[in-house]
Amino acid sequence: MTKWVYTFGDGKAEGNQGLKNLLGGKGANLAEMSNLGLPVPPGFTISTEVCTYYYAHERRYPAELAIGVDAALKHVGALTGRAFGDPENPLLVSVRSGARASMPGMMDTVLNLGLNDVTVEAMARLANDARFAWDSYRRFITMYSNVVLDIEHHNFEDILEEYKDSKGFTLDTELGADDWRHLVQAYKACVQHHLGRPFPQDPHEQLWGAISAVFGSWMNARAIKYRELHAIPESWGTAVNVQAMVFGNMGETSATGVAFTRNPSTGARELYGEFLINAQGEDVVAGIRTPQDITEAARLAAGSTKPSLEAAMPDAYRELVRIYGLLETHYRDMQDMEFTIERGKLWMLQTRNGKRTAKAALKIAVDLANEGLISREEAVLRVDPAALDQLLHPTIDPKAERIVVATGLPASPGAATGAIVFTSEEAEAAAREKRKVILVRVETSPEDIHGMHAAEGILTTRGGMTSHAAVVARGMGKPCVSGAGAIRIDMVNGTVSAGGKVLKRGDSITIDGSTGQVLQGEIAMLQPELSGEFATLMGWADQSRRLKVRTNAETPLDARMAVKFGAEGIGLCRTEHMFFDGERIIAMREMILADDEKGRRAALAKLLPMQRSDFIELFEIMKGLPVTIRLLDPPLHEFLPHEPREIQEIAEAMGASPEKLRVRALELRESNPMLGFRGCRLAVAYPEIAEMQARAIFEAAIEAGSRTGAAVSPEIMVPLVMTRAELDLVKARIDAMAAAVAKERGVTVDYSVGTMIELPRAALRAADIAGSAAFFSFGTNDLTQTTLGISRDDAGSFLGSYKARGILAEDPFVTLDREGVGELVKLAAERGRAARAGLKLGLCGEHGGDPASIAFCEEVGLDYVSCSPFRVPIARLAAAQAALGRVTKTEG
Repeated sequence: MTKWVYTFGDGKAEGNQGLKNLLGGKGANLAEMSNLGLPVPPGFTISTEVCTYYYAHERRYPAELAIGVDAALKHVGALTGRAFGDPENPLLVSVRSGARASMPGMMDTVLNLGLNDVTVEAMARLANDARFAWDSYRRFITMYSNVVLDIEHHNFEDILEEYKDSKGFTLDTELGADDWRHLVQAYKACVQHHLGRPFPQDPHEQLWGAISAVFGSWMNARAIKYRELHAIPESWGTAVNVQAMVFGNMGETSATGVAFTRNPSTGARELYGEFLINAQGEDVVAGIRTPQDITEAARLAAGSTKPSLEAAMPDAYRELVRIYGLLETHYRDMQDMEFTIERGKLWMLQTRNGKRTAKAALKIAVDLANEGLISREEAVLRVDPAALDQLLHPTIDPKAERIVVATGLPASPGAATGAIVFTSEEAEAAAREKRKVILVRVETSPEDIHGMHAAEGILTTRGGMTSHAAVVARGMGKPCVSGAGAIRIDMVNGTVSAGGKVLKRGDSITIDGSTGQVLQGEIAMLQPELSGEFATLMGWADQSRRLKVRTNAETPLDARMAVKFGAEGIGLCRTEHMFFDGERIIAMREMILADDEKGRRAALAKLLPMQRSDFIELFEIMKGLPVTIRLLDPPLHEFLPHEPREIQEIAEAMGASPEKLRVRALELRESNPMLGFRGCRLAVAYPEIAEMQARAIFEAAIEAGSRTGAAVSPEIMVPLVMTRAELDLVKARIDAMAAAVAKERGVTVDYSVGTMIELPRAALRAADIAGSAAFFSFGTNDLTQTTLGISRDDAGSFLGSYKARGILAEDPFVTLDREGVGELVKLAAERGRAARAGLKLGLCGEHGGDPASIAFCEEVGLDYVSCSPFRVPIARLAAAQAALGRVTKTEG
């Protein structure tokens, strides 16, 4: 017969920590603490398998469950010397949910279950305290009515507040037994009014109502949303924990509280938490009474005049310290504990690995390793790589006041303050004058690159998490809030309005790219610290990882930042980003407008020295580390203006005909630019572009090598190939230019030519292409688009519903689609290496900074990943965890 119910208490348990999937996190830890001999009120856990059965059988229970629950109740009664439902000596219980992972969206606790009009009198006699008994009864009615009977909590709070006002009371603790007796009658009348039936008096009916409420809460809207956000499978189900009550509201020698074995904000090794005397658990978090500090040191630091637990109940405090040391050693992690003190005796109600900030997680992991509780490898596995984002950017001081103007999507982490500007030209002008600005746009385009570089942060009213603004801002390491739809931009009057507030051009705003908030005024910031535990853990990570980590960078600022963060080279230098500034865009437009090859070469000659100086600086910064330079990739229309006013202004500046500029822009406009005249197709049609870029690369390599003394071996990447023939055509031009420069300068540059695999056909024909390519770099942004047939810029309108319906588990532009895109990557890697021994393989799409995607790269044996500078530490840690075989997130 299947075992559905597991008991615990009195120094032993039928379960243990290893049965977490069956007992849920709370049940497993209660069993574990019982087996450790800790003072745990006895109880039992109804397993997660019952939850699965419940939903598979139209919300019915297994036939044997009631027998198991009755037997467990008798067992708990025998340990406590009481009986459930006994009118003279009643056993009261608490009922709590408990899934494998902590689930805030699920059912709240029900305390004091088993009280009714008869047992309340018995509790008053047994405790010799009528006030305690009636206070517990009114708490039970409130909680049970809210959680099980679905009556809003405020109905009871309103009754209580009106009564306190009529009596001149301020605190609940001022009410006596008669007051609570009166309120119990009022509460029961409230239930009768809302339900049309009396509050249940049968303890067994109460218990099964609460059990059903726990299982029912597994499928409530809050829980479903939480599971969606945290990738928790619906199939896991929840357990139910039923436990004998211990009472923190039995006078001045009783209390309840929550404690952490280390500070969850800083990671400091100190007992941290709060407690309340003469209270039950919900009082600590309800905010009605101010909790007291646990330690005397914390009380002094807070300037509190209320006694600490250490001073008020020294014996219970010493027992808590003993238990905290035992639990932290046993679980080898920081613990979050709930406890109750009943008339001087400490009882443990829960322990679990505590939630913590990224800063605390780093310190705790390093300290535990240094204390010998865990290994360095375990320390590396303990920190969530994605959480490092919190540490790599300036953040808003948590003590600062926030005036929220609007909220959008948290598109790129960190925070920034600056004056409002509406155009990239304004942003660039402000940067020259050393003024800090926030670029505010409806949406951004490639033409805004220079303005985005110049601004402290970007705010858009349209666009999702994978919009142009979001992707480019993340790449630059700049904060971005996108899709702030409540904001209205008035370009004519130069204003931004939202929520009744109107801000003008030049007014200061702060954006928080970690929360999506847009704030009025200048807000105090905290700067990142990359030394101490951060540096220690990253050093340990580097000792464990196999994958190299490069960066996507084309500006000196990005390259220097990436080196600071530990990048081992540049995996993607997007040369088109170098063409949007000042004189460069003019020369680029002259090249596009030219009527023939001669005209194009004349314009490209103006760009050559600019490209060369860019590459020299990058080579010098990287000091011999590999640098992969991608030839011009985007369609030419992106460099041209499209609005009549812009066309007129630019034509005048260039001394060109506005009509010619307009006609050329129309000629280059494409229905689907992503699949149009771009990538290697530009170099095939206009080989002079590739020749100019190749010359700039080789001349820069020679110059940088002579300046630094370090050998420079550039990797030249041809984008968007679908056939070997395309690559061969472009490679021939590159090789010819290498020979020409070597002849002119008398120096031969060591270089390699490879390609970006971003089309399914290229992946399928990898063996053929590898005959000409020295390396493959998987451009998974475009490979995802071309494989799934989904435009990254337009996917926001439907990807959410696809995830909600379970069609896609993750956004494929955030986490690599293993079954489709991943299969192509794997196939191309295998075929490419079979055709060319030593073929270098990298990945340089957005996925290069995503931990789950990095784990895939480790599995298929790629040589490196490349990501934006601010994601380099994340990639280093994720690569180490992948090498160590991390399968699941560490709890907490």
